[in-house]
Amino acid sequence: MTISAPEAAVRTVELTVSGMTCAACSARVERTLNKLDGVRASVNYATERATVQLPDALSDDVLIERVRKSGYTAEVRGDEDPDTGFARVRDLRRRLVVAALLAIPLGNLSITLALVPRLRFPGWELLCLVLAVPVVFWSALPFHRATLRNLRHRSSSMDTLVSLGVLSSFAWSAWSAFAGGTEPGYWIGFGPTAAGADAIYLDVAAGVTTFLLAGRYFESRSRRSAAGLLAALDALAAKDVRVLRDGEERMVPIGELAVGDLFVVKPGESIAADGIVDSGLSTVDVSAVTGEPVPAEVAEGDRVVGASVNRDGRLVVRATAVGAHTQLAQMTALAERAQARKASVQRLVDRICAVFVPVVLGVAVLTLAVWLLSGAPAREGFAAAVAVLIIACPCALGLATPTALMAGVGRGAQLGILIKGPDALEASRTVDTVVLDKTGTVTTGKMTVTACRPADGFTVGEVLRYAGAVEAGSEHAIAAAVVTAARAELPDLPGVEGFGALPGLGAKGEVEGREVLVGNARLFTDRGIGVPEDFTAAERDGATAILVAVDGRVAGHLVIRDVVKPSARAAVEDLHALGLRTVLLTGDNEAAARAIADEIGVPDVRAGVLPAEKAQVVEELRAGGARVAMVGDGINDGPALATADLGMAMAQGSDIALRSADIVLVREDLRVVPDAIRLADRTLRIIRGNLAWAFGYNVAAIPLAALGLLNPLIAGAAMSLSSVLVVSNSLRLKDFGRSGRRPA
Repeated sequence: MTISAPEAAVRTVELTVSGMTCAACSARVERTLNKLDGVRASVNYATERATVQLPDALSDDVLIERVRKSGYTAEVRGDEDPDTGFARVRDLRRRLVVAALLAIPLGNLSITLALVPRLRFPGWELLCLVLAVPVVFWSALPFHRATLRNLRHRSSSMDTLVSLGVLSSFAWSAWSAFAGGTEPGYWIGFGPTAAGADAIYLDVAAGVTTFLLAGRYFESRSRRSAAGLLAALDALAAKDVRVLRDGEERMVPIGELAVGDLFVVKPGESIAADGIVDSGLSTVDVSAVTGEPVPAEVAEGDRVVGASVNRDGRLVVRATAVGAHTQLAQMTALAERAQARKASVQRLVDRICAVFVPVVLGVAVLTLAVWLLSGAPAREGFAAAVAVLIIACPCALGLATPTALMAGVGRGAQLGILIKGPDALEASRTVDTVVLDKTGTVTTGKMTVTACRPADGFTVGEVLRYAGAVEAGSEHAIAAAVVTAARAELPDLPGVEGFGALPGLGAKGEVEGREVLVGNARLFTDRGIGVPEDFTAAERDGATAILVAVDGRVAGHLVIRDVVKPSARAAVEDLHALGLRTVLLTGDNEAAARAIADEIGVPDVRAGVLPAEKAQVVEELRAGGARVAMVGDGINDGPALATADLGMAMAQGSDIALRSADIVLVREDLRVVPDAIRLADRTLRIIRGNLAWAFGYNVAAIPLAALGLLNPLIAGAAMSLSSVLVVSNSLRLKDFGRSGRRPA
């Protein structure tokens, strides 16, 4: 039935959708919403969000009700309980713990007592059933709920297969215990068995539930990290703003700020929106947005970016972009759109199961019909049909991804590489281009004095002594670098009197009775002090240089750089040896970027790139056919990390960069980057091999079960062998990097 809505202005609503367990679920919700007239919906499974464009006349409640009728729940974004996602993860963890604690004793009891009658005791079958009930009906409840929802919509998924296998195993064991008779049986490949041996199926029911819950638990944790990125970006945005109206400052919600409004930013406050400085002088810490370590000096007419922090003076800013049009909001939108494009090995399993499950059900029904029509006893026909369902239950499928992932993650952790999930592994397989952020990734991210060049009549010690004494009174990043260098060379620094900060220019003070001036060329020009030629050359080379004058005479200058990490060049050489193209990406100027690129051997440089444009550069590379891995550390790298096919973040970087990335690099040694690519590729190949074996095992075993050639013992042994082979194959990752060149 289609609900009609009168034509009207279109608005956009974001919903938080709960209950989705696979990509098929998000597609189902999307189809349901798009059946409404005038509605265009896009549902993102990774972030559990639905973006819906709808007519004004259509209420949000209609959307929520439609989602509910499709078997899921939805709330308008912002109204939902922020703890909902974490509650789901905690619920899965509780179910997993209960399943694991009961499956171990249940497995020992059911197998031992089923095959060794002399160890049995009165009520042993009932005890096994009691141990299995919580696992089958409580721990496996998420699979049963999803199966019922799928049945209502005439579809199937891996949940359907799991639920049917678990319930069939339990039902057959229960029937065998209470109505199976007391006659002994005969298992092909084992021989005569005592009555009650079919209790071995309880071990299958509990084991499958435990393995599959483990996979679901790790998947849910991974999905929460995707949503956490967007929440962290949202948290940077200001909630209130001090608007200047009629000469008075008024604190109002950020939603009331309009383009053209004047707002005040006091020292220590975040800038509420993008704008132009109308009046005031200050230093603005832009590291939270751009990742660049040097605070920006701003004055009247300079551009400022929302979410950056005002350090020193009072600023009056005229808003040029608010709400969804700010640079921060664009970064958030870029990251969210990029999440929708992420692939997953598990989606391949879901797609195959969508066909595999109906086929298995059909084979089971056909098996029962053929046995009954052939005149065989009903018990044998039912046993063969149930065997088909049980042997097809994807125990090895449930192990294929998590075991390889855990082995790869464990080995990676030893090498300083944290792999978040299978998305990273799939993305790594065809990476051919590595984009390196400059500040904090290739470089240390800390300003360091690399040269001190005294003028005639002064020594290096004297220049550092005077400059360090004055800069000790400043909190600027460049001042900190000067003080650090001075204290490394000198035992003590003299005190300073009459210290004064000169925003955008430098600082001044009196040291040991002499007037000392420390600052940039503009400050010295304003004071009528000549600037030496070698100072200008240092700035052209991409360094930050400051002049030092004593009593109106130039004493020398200091060259300050963000120095390259010692391992950077070796890492780039390793990447080139793997046949990968490298690109240096930075918001810094062309000269500074080119100097760093030449030092580490990167031929392609993209300089002067704004935060939102970093993701655009990555997208352009991808549009040109490149498969891009992005390595970064700052908040500004978040959208680019999410946009890239493979995102890798330095662990010392911002929280948002870590949440955006697929792989976190714990060690500062950059040679960990090529090692991460090799490890991810190796892990993915093992996961795909595991999946191929698991599907192949099911395809080969189903015909044998249908023909009645698989008894419970052989089925259990085959399933165990399949699981052991999958685990053993995964454990080969423990030897990664032990032969040949050792990883960094």
